[in-house]
Amino acid sequence: MLQTEFEFTLPKGYLDADGNLHRKGVMRLSRAMDEIIPLRDPRVKSNPAYATVIILSRVITRLGALEEVTPAVVEDFFACDLSYLQNFYRLINELEEEN
Repeated sequence: MLQTEFEFTLPKGYLDADGNLHRKGVMRLSRAMDEIIPLRDPRVKSNPAYATVIILSRVITRLGALEEVTPAVVEDFFACDLSYLQNFYRLINELEEEN
């Protein structure tokens, strides 16, 4: 059976407005629409790097006790956590180039 969800633990964690730290989460495999839909977003048209924020907010299905992971949540990730998630995304979706 194909595994479609993968658990992760952020290096630092997301600190919410109430001071709660959220580190453990789940990311699902990406679908074509997860990469197509952000291209229609005006934030991506003005800044192509913003596509990463939208894609991650779509594929992270759980993060700590948060009800949902929105682009605003992803915007507030620490840089090391964003980098970790980008690498994790590439790894589980087999987007890494083979050496």
